[in-house]
Amino acid sequence: MRTLPLLLLFSLPALAAEPIFDLVLRNGKVVDGTGNPWIHADVAIRGNKIAAIGNIPAGSGKREVDAKGLVIAPGFIDMHSHSDTLLLEDGNAPSKVRQGVTTEVLGEGNSAGPYVGEMRADGRNRFESLGAYFTALEKSGSAVNVASYVGLDNLWLSVMGTSHVRPTAEQFAKMKPILEAAMQDGAIGLSSMLMMPPGSLATTEDVAELCKIVAKYRGSYSAHIRSEGETVLDSVKEAIAVADKAGVPVDVIHLKIAEQKLWGRMNEIIALIEAARKRGVNVQANVYPYTRGNNNLASIVPPWAHEGGTNKMIERLEDPMQRARLKKDIKEGIPGWYNHYTAVGGDWSRMLISGKGTYAGLTMDRVIAARTKGKQGSADSVDVMLDLLIATEGSVPTVFEHHTEQDMNLALKQPWCSVGSDGSAYAIEGPLRRGHPHPRNFGTFPRVLGFYVREKGLLTLEDAVRKMTSLNAAKLGITDRGTLRPDTCADITIFDPERVIDRSTFAEPFHYSEGIAYVIVNGKLVLDGGKPTGEKPGKAIKRPKP
Repeated sequence: MRTLPLLLLFSLPALAAEPIFDLVLRNGKVVDGTGNPWIHADVAIRGNKIAAIGNIPAGSGKREVDAKGLVIAPGFIDMHSHSDTLLLEDGNAPSKVRQGVTTEVLGEGNSAGPYVGEMRADGRNRFESLGAYFTALEKSGSAVNVASYVGLDNLWLSVMGTSHVRPTAEQFAKMKPILEAAMQDGAIGLSSMLMMPPGSLATTEDVAELCKIVAKYRGSYSAHIRSEGETVLDSVKEAIAVADKAGVPVDVIHLKIAEQKLWGRMNEIIALIEAARKRGVNVQANVYPYTRGNNNLASIVPPWAHEGGTNKMIERLEDPMQRARLKKDIKEGIPGWYNHYTAVGGDWSRMLISGKGTYAGLTMDRVIAARTKGKQGSADSVDVMLDLLIATEGSVPTVFEHHTEQDMNLALKQPWCSVGSDGSAYAIEGPLRRGHPHPRNFGTFPRVLGFYVREKGLLTLEDAVRKMTSLNAAKLGITDRGTLRPDTCADITIFDPERVIDRSTFAEPFHYSEGIAYVIVNGKLVLDGGKPTGEKPGKAIKRPKP
């Protein structure tokens, strides 16, 4: 039997060939993920690896796919995802696979594990260790690969519970072995969510001290910065300072200016990052291609009112004396706190309820009108919002219209800025059709290719693919995915560059994207001719121990 070397094959004699490859992708435009110009070539797969790229002899594949007119690219790596528990419910990852995603990166601020000490593991949503989560995921099966940061929240909650008191030196020291264990389990690094408690309780020095442990494992720091509002510039400086002090790379999560008073100043943020990079600090960022972000109405409640957890917060909302203080802080702000209410100018029409229930899909101005209809007198709109939080047990998922296309486009064009969805693996039917979600859950990557490449011309095809593949792989320290080259893992997305587009909207989110034809994960087709196969070849991608 003939054997072919695992080399880049530019040309082979057109000999009668035996099927020595499991799958051959023919006649496509190969965009290899590096940013290099596309080439016409075939791609051969054997087992879970790419075996050859070039002119592959006819008949050498057990199955052959004609990709004429299509782009063959590395599988997209979703740099910022929240599918942790959803993948345990349905490992088919419907909305992600149909976007061409082959790897999801989890753990923004809060990860599935570890939960120890003050916070109990429950075996489903919370695990005693990150390794236990990886094991559970691989046992249940996943169509996509998974990598995960360990969340700063996990460390803090496991030691401090829901208290807002400052940890003693002894308490802070207890966080370190928990972090170290997660890194040994294969965590990519540490991720923070500094905008809300418990992450907001950590100081710059706290985060830097923890990141020194991450540095020992050559990991990275993923930073949801302390504020995207009035102090966004200082918050970016803080992320840079952590990276500088700890000697770790930092990736700023969904870089944006979510404060209308500062719109148009993205160039200043870019200048900060460029200056840090010039002096040797590895600072990068990611964005999602939308100008609205998902959070919760509870984020409008000042940080001090969250101490003790959700039940204590609700007690404060119900207390007339404390409510007066709450309303004052919400309307006037607190120095250093990112206030979602003032960020959108107090405009309730720029807040869309995205969770489930009576008001899903309505903007808050309509919700307020509905809840005050027929009542005498004029109700304070903040009171109505606080009452809604009480009625919903303290949680109302909400989309905030708080940043601009111009700022987002400027960030996206930067060579160090990649793409992440900040979304989850939902579905358009069945148990994973939930609430009224942000369209990024269904459309992030096709939107980049269809709108920002084909229609708007903001990016070239090659650079857009780089931002969704090799750039993210490099940030994560993954060397065997993110580019198309022989002897790397066969994670591949094939799409129609003339048709690919997102169909999910803010008004009607439950639509899969179009134009993604085939998705291959570890050599197995999980999307075949636009249809899911039910295969679950995904693996936990763990950072190797130094």
